[in-house]
Order: sequence, then C-alpha cells, then structure tokens
Amino acid sequence: MFEGLFQPMHLLVILVIALIIFGPRRLPELGKGLGDGIRALKEGMKDHSNDAKVEAKSESRSDVKADVKTPENNPENKA
Repeated sequence: MFEGLFQPMHLLVILVIALIIFGPRRLPELGKGLGDGIRALKEGMKDHSNDAKVEAKSESRSDVKADVKTPENNPENKA
C-alpha cells in the first residue's frame, strides 16, 4: 500500500512545500523542535521500560520473601 511512498523526489517536494510555508528562518527551528520531541519521547519510553523492569524485580523479590520460612512465621516454632 505504501510502497515507494518516500522516494527522493517526494521528499524533495515535501521539503520545498515546507520551505514555502514556513520560510528559511523557521525551518531549522522546526527541525530542532521535532528532534527534541523525538528525543524526549525515546527517553520517556526508556525510563518507562526501566521502571517496569525495576517494579517486576521488586515484585519477584517480595514473592520470594513471602515463601521463605523465617522463625517468626514458621508454624512449627509456635507449638
């Protein structure tokens, strides 16, 4: 469906239209803003992924602690 959509001639036409609409002074600012936005999105996704991994590790550790018999919660020592 989108085969050959972004050929060099298509990208050149898009660049010319953007240059006409925004002008030569605003185009670098728009590119920088777009790059910063993409970078922030990637960092946010990476942070979210790291938070999920830390949370999964803490949940697995709490499960292990609940299964371990300690003298306080061992029913054999209470008798």
